[in-house]
Amino acid sequence: MNILVLGSGGREHTFAYKIAQSELCDALFVAPGNAGTASIATNVSIAVTDFEAIKALVLKENIDLVVVGPEDPLVQGIADYFAKDPQLQEIIVIGPSKEGAKLEGSKEYAKEFLYRHKVPTAAYQSFTEATVEEGKQFLETLNPPYVLKADGLAAGKGVLILQDIKEAKSELENMLTNKKFGAASEKVVIEEFLDGIELSVFVLTDGKNYVTLPTAKDYKRIGEGDTGLNTGGMGAISPVPFADAVFMKKIEEQIIKPTVDGLAQENIDYKGFIFIGLIKVGDDPKVIEYNVRMGDPETEAVLPRVKTDLVKLFQHVGNQSLDKINLEIDQRSATTVMTVSGGYPEAYEKGKEITGIDTITDSIVFQAGTKLEGDKIVTNGGRVIAITSFDDDFRKALKKSYQNIEKLHFDKMYFRKDLGFDL
Repeated sequence: MNILVLGSGGREHTFAYKIAQSELCDALFVAPGNAGTASIATNVSIAVTDFEAIKALVLKENIDLVVVGPEDPLVQGIADYFAKDPQLQEIIVIGPSKEGAKLEGSKEYAKEFLYRHKVPTAAYQSFTEATVEEGKQFLETLNPPYVLKADGLAAGKGVLILQDIKEAKSELENMLTNKKFGAASEKVVIEEFLDGIELSVFVLTDGKNYVTLPTAKDYKRIGEGDTGLNTGGMGAISPVPFADAVFMKKIEEQIIKPTVDGLAQENIDYKGFIFIGLIKVGDDPKVIEYNVRMGDPETEAVLPRVKTDLVKLFQHVGNQSLDKINLEIDQRSATTVMTVSGGYPEAYEKGKEITGIDTITDSIVFQAGTKLEGDKIVTNGGRVIAITSFDDDFRKALKKSYQNIEKLHFDKMYFRKDLGFDL
């Protein structure tokens, strides 16, 4: 098969790394890719939302399978674009339809879906600029902390958790009236704060059947002890130690099954990943949010643990035959530590030379914000390189990742040294 991966981050490098290992893969393309994907695939300089250019590439290179990494093309309807085009209809696209992608594209849509299918989640209400005063009144009925979520896509940064009622009201106004997150915050969901510990569960579905991939815990805040600004993710650990068999059974019965069944009942065409952001409150799981693709950096910890041929899994998604496959998982722990540019998630500089990648042993290097400049690899984003390591327990695996990070160098490199502190 000829295969195309869309995206340019660590997630897409991980997809490419796993796909390149498959005997079923003849040729592999990544658009636009990064310096890491360039070493195992052909990078093509195409934007992930340029559907016409993607179509031209697919036809030119006889692509059989398209794996969509990020959310933007899904929310914009790339799966529908392929399904409606006679020249593209036969190609397997890993990613839901535009309707399915609303589970991530609109927080309000996701909450309504959760309520319809009786999936446990936090109580909520949504507000617009016209109802900002009612929003402030609703805040008065809640106990702190207050959770404000931009309804639309805000690159993982549209959620505020605030302790002070005055600040919460002022930020609500800022989001709705001053468009703090642009169009993403034309509508804001306010929900009750759930107190517990978070984890992520990943499901691959063909629209009827599903397989549950390994769990992961990611670390969103820039600062140690989970302080400071939200980022796209500073690292991840898989599996999550507290997600034992009893808890996983609750997740399957109360959350995964009703979600997959709900999509089928509503005739929502969904062939791809469901990333379920959960919180364990007491002994019970509740859904914080859905994403409609794999997480980043969770992918870098989760996919390396999947022993089953990834391309074979994707073929089964295309044929709606996931019930015929036996998913094999590496029982060891995998940990991913992300190195980022100095200043991230605020202003940072690009173009810093990265050295030491080739000296890393006993860990896997996944490149994210990198690009080639001649024969040099330079920084090209906020999150730069992820280091993934395996061991019998996550502490030992983390130690390996940290030891290998010491060999990496670029100007103002930063990483969190406290991953796993809450486990």
